[in-house]
Amino acid sequence: MTTQMIILNGGSSAGKSGIVRCLQAELPEQWLAFGADSLIDAMPARMQTSDGGIEISADGEVVIGADFRAVEQAWAQGVVAMAHAGARIIIDDIFLGGAASQQRWRKLLDGLDVLWVGVRCDSAVAAGREIARGDRVRGMAAAQADIVHEGVHYDLEVDTTHTESLTCARTIAAHVS
Repeated sequence: MTTQMIILNGGSSAGKSGIVRCLQAELPEQWLAFGADSLIDAMPARMQTSDGGIEISADGEVVIGADFRAVEQAWAQGVVAMAHAGARIIIDDIFLGGAASQQRWRKLLDGLDVLWVGVRCDSAVAAGREIARGDRVRGMAAAQADIVHEGVHYDLEVDTTHTESLTCARTIAAHVS
């Protein structure tokens, strides 16, 4: 079977987006990339201020409400439909619910060949990247570094603590069938 989706999971500032860009350059086929950030960017601003949406507190904690979950589910169904239609998809996600987040994806992926990739990064290194980026709430990277991996099962894991995005992407590409 041919890999139709690659799902990367890791905390904020772990290096997923850099890996995605490198994967798109390294893989011979055309791969579309979607992620949690693009989903949030597509939402109306009021979803970031309502109880039902998504809220990021001053210490970096992320609270997800029912309205966000409903939109997220519809978005994921649409992404999976594209894969069923023949598009190759890379997902850049943050499994805030650990195993439960992975299970939400698994319920939608029936019949697709998926490569599950854990993207790890030492929390102190991720926190440094978070500061350098300047577009994240401080504390988010450290808070998410380990919790997003709890109970999640992967086909492959990479660690960006001391490994460049291109090297990680090449490791992942070698596992794409």
